[in-house]
Amino acid sequence: MLKLAKTAGAALAGTLTLMSACWAAGGESPADAPAEACFGQDTGRRIDACTEFLLRPGLSLEQATMAYAMRALAYSLKGDYEQALPDYDKAIRLNPEFAVALNNRAWALYKAGRAPEGKTDIERALALNPLSPHAIDTRAHIRQWLGERAAALEDYERAMRLGGEPAVKLYQCGLQSAGLYKGNIDGQYTEIVRKALEVCVANRECDPLPPDEECRKATS
Repeated sequence: MLKLAKTAGAALAGTLTLMSACWAAGGESPADAPAEACFGQDTGRRIDACTEFLLRPGLSLEQATMAYAMRALAYSLKGDYEQALPDYDKAIRLNPEFAVALNNRAWALYKAGRAPEGKTDIERALALNPLSPHAIDTRAHIRQWLGERAAALEDYERAMRLGGEPAVKLYQCGLQSAGLYKGNIDGQYTEIVRKALEVCVANRECDPLPPDEECRKATS
């Protein structure tokens, strides 16, 4: 997910966009409190709200799918990746072509120390949406963890090409936080940035993307 807190940002934006269509299709109004909290921006309320929302009879397939995915995302944002996985399983079972959920489940598996298990999901996500910089970044992280350095570096660079200056800034900030880059956060992918990224990729414990809050100001 770029994953938004890495993954939270992009994944959340994509999910919320899709959810607006589900509201319209299912007749729910965003003014409806549980729905608003489940699919809104307040992550602190999302788990309880989605749980309440999922207890309603007569939910459409799309509504149930999105609610499971949003509750899973809320667990992920808390760092509870193992708790997120069953909800991602349910969302994907309901919609096997839900690319955002496939990407997010792959990321949750990676963060839970189960990177090899995320390979199938991320390849399916990219087959559905091959131009997603967020999914490409997820695959880069998995490849890095597996020791596939050249492939990981290629994916990180592709994620930057597709994500543009905001993506480059995020990597610059992450590499700076890791003590590998001392240049400006200017969105320019230079040879200095590439060398820092190469060093990071050589260590599977190095993440070129830091927690979202560390880079929010620099990359805005």
